[in-house]
Amino acid sequence: MSADNEQYLVQQEPYYQPQEDEIELYEAAYAERLPVMIKGPTGCGKSRFVEHMAWRLDKPLITVACNEDMTASDLVGRYLLDSEGTRWLDGPLTVAARIGAICYLDEVVEARQDTTVVIHPLTDHRRALPLDKKGEVINAHEDFQLVISYNPGYQSLMKDLKQSTKQRFSALDFDYAPADLEASIIAKETDIDESTAAHLVKIGETARNLKGHGLDEGISTRLLVYAARLVKRGIKPPAACRMALVRPITDDKDIVATLDHAIEAVFG
Repeated sequence: MSADNEQYLVQQEPYYQPQEDEIELYEAAYAERLPVMIKGPTGCGKSRFVEHMAWRLDKPLITVACNEDMTASDLVGRYLLDSEGTRWLDGPLTVAARIGAICYLDEVVEARQDTTVVIHPLTDHRRALPLDKKGEVINAHEDFQLVISYNPGYQSLMKDLKQSTKQRFSALDFDYAPADLEASIIAKETDIDESTAAHLVKIGETARNLKGHGLDEGISTRLLVYAARLVKRGIKPPAACRMALVRPITDDKDIVATLDHAIEAVFG
């Protein structure tokens, strides 16, 4: 394997606890080099899953955190001026297509629609990437795969993927794990006791039940792990929960009071 590939390999196994048959489904999609779209709420394990699968398949992974300022040139590349003149610099999508990496576009709807259109030729029978500015067409390496993720519950009519983009992908739906499994994940991630982990999950479930009733988004598994890490560090659970679970997600005084009350009820 070349040095270019080596630097993008996931060196250590990222812990991931499957909920259903997502590992088997992804492996089949990769075997056919199908592009994959992963949908689910914030912090439910989408990115961790992609990292785990890249490690499991022993394939390089190039991750792009999409944002509204990202241009097509940020993905495919651009000409740069330096002391020696003009030179071309490949973008992450181009690098992935050249070396046969899994290219993961995280929260892809944050990018402008005119930017995401550049992925279309890579997601059908062509598996090619035209570099218009360079006058070159890259035929994707046989190991290349495109993976995108987004949170459907967080989108508006003005911020969603075009149907012409969606229908180029196979898709997996993700959600927060069932309570007992989520507690097990938190305990495994942080080495905290199962009882405390279960209490944290109860608070998470309380917040998720408020989604649409004062909260745009519930408490993610990621935040539950943060709270557990603070507890493991010696912080008392109620204080850890207020810092890691409640204050990051809302400034609404009534919601804060409701969640603080839930914390006191759970931890006594």
